[in-house]
Amino acid sequence: MPAAPRAPRLPYDWLLALRFLREGRAQTLLILLGITLGVGVIVFLTALIDGLQQNIIARTLGVQPHVTVSAPDDRVRAAWPRTDAGTPLLSQASPRAQRLRSIPGWQQTATGIAALPGVRDVAAIVSGPASAVRGQAERQVALLGVVPGEYQRIVPLDSYLVEGNLRLQAGEAAVGTELARELGLRVGDRLRLQTATRDDVFIVAGLFTVGVREADERWVFVPRRSAQTLLELEGGATHIQVTVDDIFAATQVAESIGDRYDVKSESWMQVNRQLMTGLRSQSASSSIIRFFVLVSVAFGIASVLAVSVAQKQREIGILRAMGTRRTMVLRVFLIQGGVLGVAGSLLGALAGTGLALLFANLALNPDGTPVVPVMITPSLFVTAVLTATVTGLVAAALPARRAARLDPVEAIRNG
Repeated sequence: MPAAPRAPRLPYDWLLALRFLREGRAQTLLILLGITLGVGVIVFLTALIDGLQQNIIARTLGVQPHVTVSAPDDRVRAAWPRTDAGTPLLSQASPRAQRLRSIPGWQQTATGIAALPGVRDVAAIVSGPASAVRGQAERQVALLGVVPGEYQRIVPLDSYLVEGNLRLQAGEAAVGTELARELGLRVGDRLRLQTATRDDVFIVAGLFTVGVREADERWVFVPRRSAQTLLELEGGATHIQVTVDDIFAATQVAESIGDRYDVKSESWMQVNRQLMTGLRSQSASSSIIRFFVLVSVAFGIASVLAVSVAQKQREIGILRAMGTRRTMVLRVFLIQGGVLGVAGSLLGALAGTGLALLFANLALNPDGTPVVPVMITPSLFVTAVLTATVTGLVAAALPARRAARLDPVEAIRNG
C-alpha cells in the first residue's frame, strides 16, 4: 500500500518561534492578556464614542436638512463723504434690517441644485414668523409652508406623528405636541394663525413630536400655498432644503451651490459649529487613548521578548554556531511578536465587542432602544486586529535585532 501523504510541516523559523513561546508559557500568557485587554479597551471605547456621535448626528439631522439655501442678505451701500480733494472719510454704516423675501427664481435654482453631484433630494418651503391664537392664549410660532411629499424626503415628519395625519390639505395644519398642550389643542380643533398683515383659521390635522422642545413648541406646518398667502410671498419660497449622499461632504455641496447661484447656502456643520467642535474633541480624546494603549501594548511585547532574548542566549548561540543565519534568528523573534499581536488582537476584539454589546443592552429607553448606543462595524474589527499586529511586529523589532547580533561564542559562554 502506498504510504499516506505526510502533513506539511511548518518552516523551521516558525517551529522555533512557537517553541520559544511554549517554553516561556507564563510570560506568553501574561503578554497575551495585556494585548487582549488593550485591544478590548480600544474596541469598546471606539464603538461607544462612534455610537454616541452617530446618535447625536442622527438626532440633529432628523429635524433639519443637510444644506439650507436662502435668499442673499440685503447689502448696505454706504455713501462715503469725501474731502474737497476727493479723499474718502471714514464713516459708520448701520447694518440693514433683513426682510423676509423669496429666493429669486427659486424654481430654476431648485432644479439646478437637484442636478448637482452628491445631492439626493430638494424641497422648497416658505418659512416666517407668526402668532398662533386660540381663545385668550397666544404663542409666537415658526410658520412652515411645505408640500408634504417633498418635505418628507428631507425630514421624515411622518415618523414623528403621534396623532392625526400630515396630508395638509387646504385649511389644515400640523402642530407640535408642546404647542398643542399650551394652547389646549386636539386633532380637529380650530387654530388661528396671524402674521403682521394677515390671518387665517386652520383645522389641526395632526400632532407631532420631534424630541426637540423648541421645535415641538414652535413649529406649525401648513400647505405651502397657505404660507405664501399669510406671509405675502405669493408664488415664492424662502428656503430650499437639501439632503446629500455624504453628510460630511455637506459643506462642499453648500459652497458649490453658493458659487453657482446668487444665494446664501449653509451646511448643517456650519449651522451647528458647537456640535462639531464637541464631536472633534471626542474623536481627539479617543485617538489619544488609543495611542497610549497601543504604546503600553508595544512596551509590554518588547519587554517580554527582551527577557526571552536574555534567557535564550545559550540556545541562540548554539544555533548561530551550527550555521543558522542572522536573518533566521531575526525572523524567529519577529514571528513571536506577530503571533502575540494577532492572537491577542483577535481575543481583544471579541472581548471588546462583547462588552460593548452587553453595555448597550444593560440600559434601555422605554421604547427598547439603548440609552448609550454603540457602533460596531467590520472595519473597526479589522482595524483593531491589523493595528495590534503591526504594533507587535514593531515592538519585536528591537529584541529581534539584538538576538540576531549576538556573538555565538559570547552567547554560549554567558548563557
